[in-house]
Formats: sequence, structure tokens, C-alpha cells
Amino acid sequence: MNETHAVTALAALAHPQRLRIFRLLVLEGPNGLAASEIAEAVQASPTGASFHLKELDRAGLIRGTRDGRYVRYAVSVETMRQLLNYLTEDCCQGRPDLCGKTIRRTKSLCRSKDGPQ
Repeated sequence: MNETHAVTALAALAHPQRLRIFRLLVLEGPNGLAASEIAEAVQASPTGASFHLKELDRAGLIRGTRDGRYVRYAVSVETMRQLLNYLTEDCCQGRPDLCGKTIRRTKSLCRSKDGPQ
């Protein structure tokens, strides 16, 4: 991930309702939810949810797939992983052990998927 992609992703998350949607989809995992279920869960109007879903999709943080007459949205785990890696790649001058368990766990997950970093 480069700086431009990171800024786009962070900007998409910089809204309370979009952040709620993203966290909901992280919780749901790869099966995701229908747009109507997302709107209900975050207490948004269908139009409002649609707008926010499009922003998250445009940023690559989620992906929509047609399921009959509905669109199901799920988190893009790969993009989320890339963003976390981008944000923490230089943690503590290359010493993630100084940054705490969360950073070490994130780094470990990134290495296990891609090989040595």
C-alpha cells in the first residue's frame, strides 16, 4: 500500500457511520451482510447507508457482491491487512517489540501471510 491509498482508506473511515459499518463488517467476516441489514444495524436510512457503503467500497475497504436482488458487502481483509501493515511497518524504528502486543500480533499476521517482511 502506498501513501495515497492509505490516505483514501483513512479518509473513508473518518466518519462515525462509515467506521461503524466497517467494524460491523469486520465482525461479520467474509460472508458479510446485505445492504439493508447493514443499514438497520447502524441505524441509517437506506440512502445514507448506500452512500457510506459506496465510499468504503471506493476506498477498497469493503467489496459488494450481487446476491439475487440484493448486494452483500464484506470487509476486504487484504486491504485492511495492507493498511495495518502500512501504518505499523516502521514501528519503533523497526523494533515492534517496543510497541506492545497489538503491533507484534499485527506484524506476525502480516509475515505469516506474505513471508518475511
